[in-house]
Amino acid sequence: MPPRYAYWTILIDQKATAFRAREREELLPTFHQLKRKNTDVVMKWFARGRLWESPLEAQAAQRAPKPLEKRGRDWRPGGEHRDPRERFKKRSQPTSASPEPWRPREKPHDRSPSRPWSTKPGSGPPRSSRPPRYAKPAKPGNAGQPPSRRRGSPPRDRPSGKPKG
Repeated sequence: MPPRYAYWTILIDQKATAFRAREREELLPTFHQLKRKNTDVVMKWFARGRLWESPLEAQAAQRAPKPLEKRGRDWRPGGEHRDPRERFKKRSQPTSASPEPWRPREKPHDRSPSRPWSTKPGSGPPRSSRPPRYAKPAKPGNAGQPPSRRRGSPPRDRPSGKPKG
């Protein structure tokens, strides 16, 4: 049984048509009708993405060994056929008569700080000048206790676990 995408097709002026069939005999009446009106009508076998004269020709091409391409040691797939790692290899520095004098790099703290967000309206004071979160006004029921102390938790001045003794 032929593969799923293998069939006979009719070509008119070397262009594919919608006339397709698995058996050649099914297309013969249509082929003869088209031959009356057109001069260049051909029936070919389509398989593996190519047109063949017959299914036997397609099978013979599949069985034939493919010629091996001779590739050198430097061959690479793609268009340039160069080693992609070559650009990362270190190259020797050209020796010049007068080398450039050494200058220290500019340090980041030498530059003036640029804070584009600080000039925006509503940005507020910097975080360091804001009051801490736990300094909220105390509720009447929790007077004198910091908000982190909850009922049932051990006091902060004594480590949890074993009592002193």
